[in-house]
Amino acid sequence: MAANDARASSTPLIERRSIDYIPEAERHGRLFSQFTLWMGANLQITAIVTGALAVVLGGDVFWSLIGLLIGQLLGGSVMALHAAQGPKLGLPQMISSRVQFGVYGAAIPIVLVCLMYLGFTATGTVLSGQALGQLLGVSDSVGILVFASVIVLVTVLGYRVIHFIGRVASVIGVIAFVYLFSRLMSQADIGALLQIRHFSWSSFLLAVSLAASWQIAFGPYVADYSRYLPSQTSSLKTFLAAGAGSVIGAQVAMVLGVFAAALSNGQFAGHEVAYIVGLGGTGATAALLYFSIAFGKVTISTLNSYGSFMCIATIISGFRGRLQVTRLQRLVFVLAIVGTATLIALLGQHSFLGAFKSFILFLLAFFTPWSAINLVDYYCITRERYDVTALADPDGRYGRWNLLGISVYVFGVLVQLPFISTKFYTGPLVATLGDVDISWIIGLIIPAALYYVCAKKWHSAVPDQLILPVEQDSVVPAPASGASRSAARA
Repeated sequence: MAANDARASSTPLIERRSIDYIPEAERHGRLFSQFTLWMGANLQITAIVTGALAVVLGGDVFWSLIGLLIGQLLGGSVMALHAAQGPKLGLPQMISSRVQFGVYGAAIPIVLVCLMYLGFTATGTVLSGQALGQLLGVSDSVGILVFASVIVLVTVLGYRVIHFIGRVASVIGVIAFVYLFSRLMSQADIGALLQIRHFSWSSFLLAVSLAASWQIAFGPYVADYSRYLPSQTSSLKTFLAAGAGSVIGAQVAMVLGVFAAALSNGQFAGHEVAYIVGLGGTGATAALLYFSIAFGKVTISTLNSYGSFMCIATIISGFRGRLQVTRLQRLVFVLAIVGTATLIALLGQHSFLGAFKSFILFLLAFFTPWSAINLVDYYCITRERYDVTALADPDGRYGRWNLLGISVYVFGVLVQLPFISTKFYTGPLVATLGDVDISWIIGLIIPAALYYVCAKKWHSAVPDQLILPVEQDSVVPAPASGASRSAARA
């Protein structure tokens, strides 16, 4: 523990690493920081809005809460399984996709991940701009620009500052949510709301899908924030720390959203931030709540921007054959990413709620198959035995294009199309199922089963052990035990 703290204290404020492997000598951090980071990332206004959608779009309070909780647990499990990969591999999440898709082929899902991050950053910036606009007495557009500037700064500083912001955000979020819940309980008869129970499969599964999609969307970058943990960190403990923080934070926020929407008499949609703050009071109290909303969005928006930077760098490095990214390149990437997201936010700020619902549900079609393939390969096929040094070599073990992984991924996307129900597209079987969207369930189960069967039969040679690079630029197989691993590096 003391050595771990010493490493953290000697780590520079501005992150030096990017998508390259994190050597053991630079590993630092504690599991508790995974819990606080993901709790802070979820105790925020966008999660409130997501929970509110379950009621705004026709669900009752009781079954919406149950559906959201089930979705959190299902999606949170997928997210946390990805988180557990970080300490073992010492790499960002999407780099590991090269094992399943090839060094070039991994760009296919990564491009879609970048689009997701842009969308989430833009929609979060809209809500943050509303909060800052009210707090500073300026227009929402000016608030959006101020918020974007903060995101650029924190993203450029990198990993260590992001985790610090997460710890602060979790404390502020807990205080703000406890206060808002106490006010809500004093103003409304929550018991009466819970007594109204009109079960509908479509509304119930919508709530499940909203929560599950929220959690699964973290999967492509969750290991980015656990990769600095020491390699001997327990995978189970990493799973529990990241998963519990995300599930608890999101469920608390979405519960508040459900109650707020149920009590709003139609006043919630289009005025999300103002309505939530209005629950807490006026004057100085309102100002503090606006601040907590804006600060709460800093964590998740920074995660999205940092994840976008990692993904773009991963795509470029795949074709260039290098993993290192300079600080100047990081700055250019971040400015381009946040600038694009800010432009989207400015153009789309007046039509937010419906577009956001369609956006996050439609994204499931592209990310559930990727999660299924990555997790089945890591835990069931290769069983953590990756050749990390080969991930940067198009002519190496994993090749340029892995047709097996790419084919199953494309099939996994296509097989969902008949079951998708969004404003962008509605499948032909949706009406037959009573307007219930079950595409994400199809997208998890079928690609996972298909990849497992095919990979068992046709998978390329798997290393006998996890192969990690060492600082002397040589390669050694990493034994399973922590003691043996330390001896190998010595």
